[in-house]
Amino acid sequence: MRVPRPVLSFLFLAFGLAAARAAAPYRGAIVTEAETGKVIFQDSADEISPPASMTKLMTFAVLHDKLAAGTLTLQTPVTANAADAKMGGTQVWLKEKETFSVEDLMYAMMIQSANDAAHALARAASGSVEAFVAEMNAKAKALGMTRTTFRSPHGLPPADRRAVDGDLTTPRDYATLCRYLVLETDVIKYTSVQVRDFGVNRPNGPVHMINHDHLLGKIPGVDGLKTGFTNSAGFCLAATAQRNGRRVIVVVMGSPDRKVRDLKVAELMEQGFASLPALATVKTSPLPAPASDAIPTVSTDKAPAAKPVSTIEPITFTVTPSH
Repeated sequence: MRVPRPVLSFLFLAFGLAAARAAAPYRGAIVTEAETGKVIFQDSADEISPPASMTKLMTFAVLHDKLAAGTLTLQTPVTANAADAKMGGTQVWLKEKETFSVEDLMYAMMIQSANDAAHALARAASGSVEAFVAEMNAKAKALGMTRTTFRSPHGLPPADRRAVDGDLTTPRDYATLCRYLVLETDVIKYTSVQVRDFGVNRPNGPVHMINHDHLLGKIPGVDGLKTGFTNSAGFCLAATAQRNGRRVIVVVMGSPDRKVRDLKVAELMEQGFASLPALATVKTSPLPAPASDAIPTVSTDKAPAAKPVSTIEPITFTVTPSH
């Protein structure tokens, strides 16, 4: 049977669009300058989707407020309960009645992306996870994150697996949160750590935590912030880097795999720094000529050694799952 030409044209168009969607490196992305909040690049930056474990950045923000207010300290002991111990996904395998400090659990949440640590911190900080999530949403509103709703402190999908019933945000809203965190909190203290042991006094030994952000140590200046992955969210990354006193923030959401996500974030990071105007140089007056009785200087015909040019180390990838 001969297919009419208009139908063939439609089919080719449909297949082309489907292929383009499949090849898209993300659902949405944005690049901003931290100091001013200026948007350097955006593409579908208001696309709403789940942030997965990037949710823990808002958990950190609320915890930081409580630490600043003195209602919580880094040394406050947190004892895990049955609900904490039953959390799924990435974890540090908390056992019921185990006790760790707030600081240790915050490192676990930010480096290992430990869902059990996030759950325990939320419960201990506000009396219940529900009360803590309400504070997360209040913080989002205060920051102007108008397209964001939190329903958990960790980013795991809801029990019904419906994305609309879980945590939701946009790249633009998350860039706002990231800017707040890098300017107003000590989040970099946690997110810049590549490896750390959790529970050094445990009977069976500690959990050797390795940061899920594979751009750390690979891309110059990268010192955070948080990865995320679920089936509905895709691969997400809120990243930041500082070079020569300038800081850039990149948020990518909904990438089809980790390698595509990391390469795209690295590319956008380079474009972001390249687009920033050069810092203004301060003109100084020449120094007065030295007095005749000044100590003579020794001249040399050797030029000063050139400083090595910074290069980007190639990104390597492993097959371990990212969260």
